[in-house]
Amino acid sequence: MKTRNGLRATFAVPLLLALVSIVGLVVALTGDGWRDAISWALLALPILAAGWAMRARRT
Repeated sequence: MKTRNGLRATFAVPLLLALVSIVGLVVALTGDGWRDAISWALLALPILAAGWAMRARRT
């Protein structure tokens, strides 16, 4: 059972980032105006997460 929790914990964040990216792309393709702002925010989250992970790894 410990392996199952390990896999769930390992793939939870990448799956969440993938879903956020897909939603951001769909929102960007379906409208203008405020939807552009939402899509920029959603598409920036994976970039910010990668930067945070790189910074956390240094310390």
